[in-house]
Amino acid sequence: MSAAARVYSVFGALACGLSVALGAYASHVAQAQDGKRLAIAALFAFGHGLALIMLCSRPSRMASWSMFCFALGIVLFSGSLALAVFFAAPTMLAPFGGSLLMLGWGILVIDFIRAN
Repeated sequence: MSAAARVYSVFGALACGLSVALGAYASHVAQAQDGKRLAIAALFAFGHGLALIMLCSRPSRMASWSMFCFALGIVLFSGSLALAVFFAAPTMLAPFGGSLLMLGWGILVIDFIRAN
């Protein structure tokens, strides 16, 4: 496994693990709107964390770009929502994170189409 794949795998596993904690907090402790924000953050972090782990076995340049978009998208989207709940930070980076997540999937579609 390459160094980059190892980093993305570790990041993906951390994202999945933290998303379980966020989901638990969202359902047992958080109130109304905060719970919804954390649940969405957890869902997106978990799904894209799994995608990162799975993509580490795909040796293509486009998959690497997709993984980069997923990792940064998790940080900006899920991180922004979690920071808003825990530290009353603004969520202005969430749209950029969501856009990166969508871009990552778009890149992956192209990569799959181009594959032999």
